[in-house]
This record gives sequence, structure tokens and C-alpha cells, in this order.
Amino acid sequence: MFDTLCEWFWWERIWLPVNLTWADLEDREGWVYAKASHLYVTVPYTFAFLLIRYLFERWIATPVAVSAGIKQRVHLKAEDNPILEHYYITQCRNPAQADIDGLSKKSSLSVRQVERWFRRRRRQDLPGVLKKFREASWRFFFYLLAFIGGIVALYDKEWFYDTREVWTGFPKQSMLESQYWYYILEMSFYGSLLLSVAFDVKRKDFKEQIIHHLATLVLLSFSWCVNYIRIGTLVMIVHDASDVLLESAKLFNYAKWEKTCQSLFVLFAMVFMVTRLIIFPFWLIHCTWVYPVQHYPAFFGYYFFNVMLVVLLCLHIFWAYLILCMIRKFMFGTLTRDERSDNEEEEEEESSLTEDECKDQHKLGNGLAVGEKEDKRNGFQCSSPPENICRSKCTDLCSV
Repeated sequence: MFDTLCEWFWWERIWLPVNLTWADLEDREGWVYAKASHLYVTVPYTFAFLLIRYLFERWIATPVAVSAGIKQRVHLKAEDNPILEHYYITQCRNPAQADIDGLSKKSSLSVRQVERWFRRRRRQDLPGVLKKFREASWRFFFYLLAFIGGIVALYDKEWFYDTREVWTGFPKQSMLESQYWYYILEMSFYGSLLLSVAFDVKRKDFKEQIIHHLATLVLLSFSWCVNYIRIGTLVMIVHDASDVLLESAKLFNYAKWEKTCQSLFVLFAMVFMVTRLIIFPFWLIHCTWVYPVQHYPAFFGYYFFNVMLVVLLCLHIFWAYLILCMIRKFMFGTLTRDERSDNEEEEEEESSLTEDECKDQHKLGNGLAVGEKEDKRNGFQCSSPPENICRSKCTDLCSV
């Protein structure tokens, strides 16, 4: 049964054009071809990237963040309450009023105390600026090295300047060592992102990120097996170009270098629009859709590869819409949060001193809530807005 499935999966008509077999892509006379077995090495490399990331964030990103004045934010911890904790973990992080009334009776707390407990419990789970800075530092470090490495690997190649050359001699195109490492490292990195996405800062486009990582890995794996390596390297370098600028804008945002952040974000937006919405569809997808059929009849792999590229293009359009929304709000001064950030996270972050807590402080007169320690910010009055609401436009623009 297993042998039958393998034979069907690797059927040549799925992966290769007509009149070509896997035997035609065997190494011979100095010609080296990509093989599916080469991809096994990405598994240990993926875990190696996770280890390198941990060491990088701890020994490089954290000291840099501290030198930039970024510190771990400490939230007031919610009191231990097994009943409320069980509901928070198993049911809902933001219960409805009817549920709050029920929990109030079960826990022998007032409705106000239950609401306050859930606010504090949610704030405990919010990622701090230091965590965001470390994640952005790691991605910036890799994307920068990957982009530079891609330029070094491609600057002297004919297909980098003329996409028609991508298909010259296909599929009998010998694999270069630079192409091998470019592919393996990129695939291993995206594999590590896929494994760590559940532990990273969660954003509103969480599902889109999962789809993007999966589509990228499927595209790279498929293009490797069918020897679409030339077009694969072009797709990777087009993506890395804007990612470097985005992560750098985040870093300066977290360090509160507002003007630098604004400039980098505008530059990122322009590069994103050019590379993802112009070069990617009108050069690269055109290259994979029009030119191959001039050399061989269309086959399953041809359609599959182009469909996956269109999936990526749809994600690009979605992110471009979010970027344009941020730019519009930024220009008209109505931007209050990052369009990609999780709604609940932003609401909790911007309302760390809530109206209910203000009322409590007003009634008690000295900023003390029942059974709570004195807040160091007791100098604020109810009529004063929370400090987090008075953030700069740049912070709103790139806060993720």
C-alpha cells in the first residue's frame, strides 16, 4: 500500500513535463540536480535556527534593547483565584456580563472585582515591548543576511536581469552551490517561524501568517523537486527586500526613534508595493505563466506552482490593504493602532488605567483599590488620559 502511494505521488506526469523522467535528472558529467532527499537536511537546520534564535535574542537582542532604553514591562498580577483562572483558560478571556454575574456568585467576589481580575489577567498575557523588540531583531538579522546573500548569489546570473533565461535549457539546469544554500537556509528559517508562530506575538493576521509560511514552504519544496530553482531564488529575494525595511522600522519604533521609524515605514510601503504588487505579479508570475509553455506542454506541476504563487499574491493584496489603511490614517492623523495588531491586545494596552479603575480611585481619594497595593501612578486623575493613549503616530504606525 505504501509503495503504491509513493509510486503515485512521484508519478512523473505530476512533477515533470511530457517525455521527461526522473532518470533524465540524475547527476552525470559534472551536472548536479536538486533531489527531494536533499530536503531532509532542513529538519535539523530548522531546530538549529530555533536554538540560534534563542541565543541571539538572549545575548544580542536583549542587551541592544536595554541600551536603547527598552525594559521589560511588569503588569500588576491578578490575585490567585482557581475559579476565575479555570474559566479564563478553558472558556473565555473576556466574559459577557451574564457570565461575570455568575462568576461573581461562584467566587464570592463583587462584579467590579471580577471585571478587574479579568482585566489584569489579560494584561498579564500581553507581550511586552522587549519581547517584540527581540523578535523583530531576529527577523531583521536574518532577512538582512538573506537579502545580501541573495544579491551576491544572483547579481551575475542572466535570469536576474532577463526572466526569459529562467527557462533556458529547463529542466536540465545544473544546481549551483549558492542556490543550494540559499534554498536550504530560507526553507529552514521559514520552518522555524512556523514552529514558533504559536509562541510569538499574536497579531490579527495570525491565520494569514500561517497560510503564508505554509505556502512558502510548499512552493520552495515543490520548486526544488521539479528544478524550478531559478524562479524560486527570484521569488525569495523579492520577498526579502521589503521584509528588511519592515523589521527595521519596528526596531526604531520600539526604541522611540519616531522620525527614523516614519521614514523607514514609508520606504517599506513603497518597496512593498513595487516588489509585491508590481514585480511579483507582472514579472515573476508572468514568467511562470507565459514562458514555460513556450518550451513544453503544460502539466500538473505547472498549474500547481502558479496557483501557489497566486495564493501568495492574494496575501500580498491583503497586507497592502492594511498598509494603505495605516498610511491613510497616518496622513489624516486618525491612526490609533496598527491594523495588523490583535484588537483585544491593542484595547488592553491602551486602557491599562480603565474608567472603572478611575472611578474607584476617585471614590477612595488616594488611588487605592480595595485590597490592592498603591499604584505608582497615583498622580493621575480620572480627567487625565492614560499615558499609553498619548502615544506618537509612529508608535501607532508600527506597534505590533
